Amino acid sequence: MTARRTHGDPAPVPRAADAVTDAAAATDERLARGLVDGEEECLAAAYHRWGRLVHTLAARSLGDPREAEDVTQQVFDAAWRGRANFRPERGTLPAWLVGITRRKVADALAARTRRTELAATLGASLEHEHRSDAEPERVLDRLVVTEELARLPRVQRDVLELAYFADLTQTQIADRTGMPLGTVKSHARRGLQRMRHSLAPAGAGH
Repeated sequence: MTARRTHGDPAPVPRAADAVTDAAAATDERLARGLVDGEEECLAAAYHRWGRLVHTLAARSLGDPREAEDVTQQVFDAAWRGRANFRPERGTLPAWLVGITRRKVADALAARTRRTELAATLGASLEHEHRSDAEPERVLDRLVVTEELARLPRVQRDVLELAYFADLTQTQIADRTGMPLGTVKSHARRGLQRMRHSLAPAGAGH
C-alpha cells in the first residue's frame, strides 16, 4: 500500500534533469527580457548561446560557411535593432532568432540571384551586334566594376550592389539588411577604397 504524505512531510525533491530544464528556461526568459530592455550583455549572451545554431541553419541553406558568417552577424544586428518587436510571451528567443535567420537567408539567396542575372545581362550586352562604338566601352566598364565587386568581402559587395545597382540610399540599405547605418557606411567606405586601389593604374598617385 502506498503511504500518504502528511502535512508535516517534506516536499518531494525534483529530479536533477527537471532542475536543469527549469534553470535553462529561466535563463532563456531572463535573456529575452534583458534583450527587450536593451541590455547589451544579454545580446552577447544570446549570441554565445545560439550563434552556432544560426550559423548552422544559414550554412545549410546557403552552402557557403563564409556567407553564413555574414548572415549570422546580420541576424543578431537585426535582433538588436528590432528588439522592441519581440514578445517573449508569444514565443521563445531562439525561435524568434530562427525566424530572423530564415528571412536573412532568403535575402542572401535573392542577392545571389540578382548577381547572376546581372552577369547574364552584361554577357548578353557584350554579344549584341547592333550597338554604337561607345556602347562596348560602357559595357566593358560595367563588367570590370562587377568583377571587382566580386572580389570584395560579401558584406561590402552586397552593400555596394544595393547602392549602385538597386539605387538604394544607405539608410534604405540599413533597413533592408538590418545592419546599423554606421555599419553600412563603414562597409561602403571600405569597399570603395579597396576597389579604387585595385582599379588604380600601377604606380598612380592618390
